[in-house]
Amino acid sequence: MTLVTLIFTATKLAGVLFSVTIAANAFSFSRFKRKNLKSFKSPIDESLDILAEFNINPTSEGEEGFFFGLATAPAHVEDRLNDAWLNFAEESHCDQPESEPADAIMGSAGGDGGSQPSKLPDKEANKSMKKKKPLKIAMEALIRGFEKYEEIEEPSSNEECHHTVAAWHNVPHPEERLRFWSDPDTELKLAKDTGIQVFRMGIDWTRIMPEEPMNGSNATTNFAALERYKWIINKVHSYGMKVMLTLFHHSLPPWAAEYGGWRLEKTLDYFMEFTRVVVDCVSELVDYWVTFNEPHVFCMLTYCAGSWPGGNPDMLEVATSALPTGVFNQAMNWMAIAHSMAYDYIHEKSVSAIVGAAHHVSFMRPYGLFDVAATSVTNSLTLFPFMDSISDKLDYIGINYYGQEVVCGAGLKLVERDEYSESGRGVYPDGLYRVLLHFHERYKHLSVPFIITENGVADETDLIRRPYLLEHLLATYAAMIKGVPILGYLFWTISDNWEWADGYGPKFGLVAVDRSNNLARNPRPSYHLFSKVVKSGKITRLDRAQAWNELQAAAKDGKKRPFYRAVDKRSLMYAGGLDKPIFRPYIERDWRFGHYEMEGLQDPLSRLSRYMLRPLFAGL
Repeated sequence: MTLVTLIFTATKLAGVLFSVTIAANAFSFSRFKRKNLKSFKSPIDESLDILAEFNINPTSEGEEGFFFGLATAPAHVEDRLNDAWLNFAEESHCDQPESEPADAIMGSAGGDGGSQPSKLPDKEANKSMKKKKPLKIAMEALIRGFEKYEEIEEPSSNEECHHTVAAWHNVPHPEERLRFWSDPDTELKLAKDTGIQVFRMGIDWTRIMPEEPMNGSNATTNFAALERYKWIINKVHSYGMKVMLTLFHHSLPPWAAEYGGWRLEKTLDYFMEFTRVVVDCVSELVDYWVTFNEPHVFCMLTYCAGSWPGGNPDMLEVATSALPTGVFNQAMNWMAIAHSMAYDYIHEKSVSAIVGAAHHVSFMRPYGLFDVAATSVTNSLTLFPFMDSISDKLDYIGINYYGQEVVCGAGLKLVERDEYSESGRGVYPDGLYRVLLHFHERYKHLSVPFIITENGVADETDLIRRPYLLEHLLATYAAMIKGVPILGYLFWTISDNWEWADGYGPKFGLVAVDRSNNLARNPRPSYHLFSKVVKSGKITRLDRAQAWNELQAAAKDGKKRPFYRAVDKRSLMYAGGLDKPIFRPYIERDWRFGHYEMEGLQDPLSRLSRYMLRPLFAGL
């Protein structure tokens, strides 16, 4: 065979393989589109003055009512809490100068495989040097074991530091959070004045068991702290609100992290000791129980990515984390068993208890043709497996929904025409409606209701939050019209607080907090709008139009607002937060419920194909 013939044959083979790959991905997307992106007609009659009316005051005993609530968690709001998050935030990783001779030495930089410069000679100190810097990439990439580097040129310095929690070290008194432990009345009064019926809070495992209970819970339990929590729960009731109590909300005790945490079975045993102590103390005071909040988010960011406290995965764990025997499934398995055991124990102590779990769901879609597989893999790991494994131990299904994620290559795409929260979540109320219908179809045989256990948006300007609130409530109401049984809706959250590894950057609160003025609270306009909806149970056409028009006026004027995600030149969002925000314009696109027009795939090949095929369908 001549060289020319060999090249020609190889080219033909490559062409065939490319065509097959394109065809396979196109087929996968067509299935994905039919299942997840099919257009729908909103069941909301927008010509009416009252667009939605929730039954907040059922008149008969058997009539299904609807409640509104507000949600928070210990790590966000409690002062005097020496937990894993405080220890994590106080860490700083610095490239300390070495007492070496004058040459520049490149050394290993911890477990991330990066590199760091050692001390340079004084005459070289102000020069730039090239180094490999690890790129922060999205969770979808991390669980597939990708680790990317870019070669950058940056000034050398004798010491370089970065913080594990963004926007934390640069705010006044970050360790005080919202002082909910020492002063719960401030938050509870704000919550009560909205008119809500349910207040969601948590009990921190570390505070109750500050040390590993190797010799039983009695030896290590802080009973004084337990009584304080009981006092706070009674105070919630004194304000006329019911209690939804979370047992595990992203806070693993430091002593458990030291031996591996939820990777190991003994954490299940310790968690049950904690659960029994709590249930024995407050079971008669709790109206709704949440055993675990977003367990797959915790496992991914702790054990697969290592970006949350308590994980510290090595590269092998990262690379194999999504496999059936990987660390993700190991941890999720123990948490599922822990939920089931906690469910049984709570019902043993209180027959009328209402127990569930809060499951995080993002609406995920591919950016381009070759992103369909990554989207499908991520959905297969996060959508249903945990809920399937505990489905026989649920009195309700909790849904935490914040927005949509657009998967692109090894990261998440910032789509310029979409609106985003300050923390980088795409605003997409239709997604909540789609999720509720999708989950109802899968679990309707259980005959259990849903609760929106979290929904909210980071928006310091409060212009996005008002329409966001109303449109997501309309999505909830539309799902109820379609037959989805929904007991209630909890907004996240009351006051701006510590948002995990993003620190105090993203502002999720209905109430602003002035951290430089003794944590003074300043209710935003959305606080008053939320209160109006809660007290009336109604969403009016006038309120909807006013909230939307104010946002669109800001967009038309070219105004900008804070954004706490770094974005690279390909519009991929970094996984970490920013100490100080960049600024992004408001978007004019209509994202109201039932109005969002879903675009097709946006990669160059897909757009070229649509352009070339458009004349063929122009007359149809």
